[in-house]
Amino acid sequence: MNREGERIQKVIARAGLASRREAEAWVRAGRVAVDGVVVGPGFAVGPRSRITVDGKPARLSSRKNVRIIAYHKPVGEICSRGDPAGRASVFDNLPALKGGGGRWIGVGRLDVNTSGLLLFTTDGMLAHRLSHPSTGLEREYLCRVLGLVERDFIRRLCRGVQLDGRDARFDSVAHQGGSGANRWYRVVIREGRYREVRRMWASGGLSVNRLVRVRYGPVRLPRDLKPGRYRDLPARQARELREIAASP
Repeated sequence: MNREGERIQKVIARAGLASRREAEAWVRAGRVAVDGVVVGPGFAVGPRSRITVDGKPARLSSRKNVRIIAYHKPVGEICSRGDPAGRASVFDNLPALKGGGGRWIGVGRLDVNTSGLLLFTTDGMLAHRLSHPSTGLEREYLCRVLGLVERDFIRRLCRGVQLDGRDARFDSVAHQGGSGANRWYRVVIREGRYREVRRMWASGGLSVNRLVRVRYGPVRLPRDLKPGRYRDLPARQARELREIAASP
């Protein structure tokens, strides 16, 4: 096995051609060749290696060409590329990538009824690292909660509640005002499992009738970014995310 360069799965994922798991499955299935030779998992490739998938040249973008964008997801869009029910997808509004190489990969997800900040990148490994709980990135949400919220319950949400046999907790909960039966709260969480914010409030018999993600790690949802629109991250923020992903 070639021991110089990067592993083939990592190169394919970083180029945005597939997720890390998909890339590994391609290699195991014998669909990937390097310099005309079918390779196995863990094969390391150099900067001049010619990679093909199913006999077709793979267009690999360099690290310098990696893009990261912020997208303001509206309620009603799903985070999958396709849907048998024909619902709108977040990918419908993303910019086309020049040259047809790579694809947009989401950093985490939001359910169909949640709006707010989504990050997308052309670097599959970057997306994987930023989505993984081990990075400890904060996710901040604005929640409109229906029902009376007791102080004891807020303290319990910060200590931790059981969801599917696992502890789930908010790092912080701050009241943001409201009137009538609805109250707004700002919460910070570090994992963001499926519908976790809604389920945590529901553990106390409360329902969330509006949920907006306003921050992911160091990136805040720009106030002037309208729903359904995207924006490339400033170089400083993009560099900060890459540094976070590269840290142990």
